[in-house]
Amino acid sequence: MTISVLVPSSLSREAEDKREATRKLGYVARAATIFRADRLIVYPDRDGETGQFDGGFVATVLRYAATPPYLRNEVWGMRDELEYVGVLPPLRAVSQTGSESNGSGSSRQGIVTEVGPEGRVRVNCGLQHPISLNTPPDMEVDEGERVTVRISSRRPVRAKLVDEPLPGLSVEQTDLSAALGREDAGVCIAASRFGEELTVGRLETLAGRVEDDGMTVAFGAPERGLPDILGIEASAVGAVQETATDGDDGVEPTADPGFDLWLNTVPNQGSEVVRTEEALFATLAPLSLRE
Repeated sequence: MTISVLVPSSLSREAEDKREATRKLGYVARAATIFRADRLIVYPDRDGETGQFDGGFVATVLRYAATPPYLRNEVWGMRDELEYVGVLPPLRAVSQTGSESNGSGSSRQGIVTEVGPEGRVRVNCGLQHPISLNTPPDMEVDEGERVTVRISSRRPVRAKLVDEPLPGLSVEQTDLSAALGREDAGVCIAASRFGEELTVGRLETLAGRVEDDGMTVAFGAPERGLPDILGIEASAVGAVQETATDGDDGVEPTADPGFDLWLNTVPNQGSEVVRTEEALFATLAPLSLRE
């Protein structure tokens, strides 16, 4: 069961400067972390991008935010897009802080700083000094590669390199259709003010599906919601949804990339505009509830 959050490359389109754009992206990364998203995917919205805050900028800042603090300098160095990363709110992801440590040890990201003879490597994984580890027989690593380290003891240090996916939030770039078409996409939800209102009854039905299958939730951009991005008239969202559900009403949802439902998680909103980072909190909170 996985959770994927999809945001557009035009996410920072209304930001007045790079500092504001960076701060906004920080809260998007924080929302994804709080609700244990596995993937934060940036999908293209070329028509909505403005100026320097394009998809490359958005993905770079989000990837930096998702990188454990102890690896950031070594992984990223100095980059123009990262000029204001000091304003990013700390994620404090449990997979990065070891808050979920137990008897079998906690996993954390490391970066290979040196490849030595006889299958030994030195790895920086946020301890006081880089540690020397054996490479598993079927695993090959290169200098500069990020790896997963399982730490069973800090004093004395006992750790091993494991051939497992990196712990923490993964930031990717791909289009909507590919993201929704993944085998582990689960329930595919379009968050939109033009979708069906989220009610207690509807949430009760959704909770079981999400718990069993996971979910993929897509969001729009400031002043440019999913209908605009997909070229769907707002008034036609209901018809597109019925077609995706029933498949027999004759409507051709050519612009819909494959959502299971369109959902309004802020019904009767009191502000004319719900910002994307606010919509993430408002949407992922109820969808994270269990039966």
